Amino acid sequence: MYKILIADDEQKIREVLREYAEYEGHEVTEAVDGMQAVELSKQEDFDIIILDIMMPRLDGFSACKEIRKLKQTPVLMLSARGEEYDKLFGFEIGADDYVVKPFSPKEVLARINAIIKRNKSGDTPADAVTFEGLEINFTSRDVKIDGIKANLTPKEYDLLFYLVRNKNIALSRNKLLEEVWGYDFFGDDRTIDTHIKMLRNNLGPYRKFIVTLRGMGYKFEAN
Repeated sequence: MYKILIADDEQKIREVLREYAEYEGHEVTEAVDGMQAVELSKQEDFDIIILDIMMPRLDGFSACKEIRKLKQTPVLMLSARGEEYDKLFGFEIGADDYVVKPFSPKEVLARINAIIKRNKSGDTPADAVTFEGLEINFTSRDVKIDGIKANLTPKEYDLLFYLVRNKNIALSRNKLLEEVWGYDFFGDDRTIDTHIKMLRNNLGPYRKFIVTLRGMGYKFEAN
């Protein structure tokens, strides 16, 4: 059973998602705006938080930023707008996934299950690895660059960890979408390219370890 927080100013959407989630045995808490979602996230620990973007008082993007200051709870964004800019901005501020309205409740639940299972699956027994000044601790989800902790989004952590675990293996963009996002992602290759760009920027001089394979994808190349 998962604890799910659904924040949307549209009561009908909250009710539909609640019905499907509770049918699968999950516990659901509702919030009518971003402000209430942030307050509830301070009071309780949720397995996932669903945030509509267009909400009164505090929009979903702003709520996600505030929640990320407190916790690393997975966040799924909902929006009536499907522009690429909105999706990429959501990923940049730490959202794990993005669903465009109108949507199938079954699809949303499938994405919820994939996100939570991935986050709860734990990391590989190999506790930590070091590549020159790049230190990666899988258990604590820490990444340090020359001794200084890097500030990565949850998805950047997932992407880096998957690349490192598959060191020196060529990985297609489709493979990365499938494995890192946890299902057949409804997006395009630019999602991967954008996250790789953000990850490289955060790795500084150690961006060199992420090698572009022209026309295919990427690999983490190191000895």
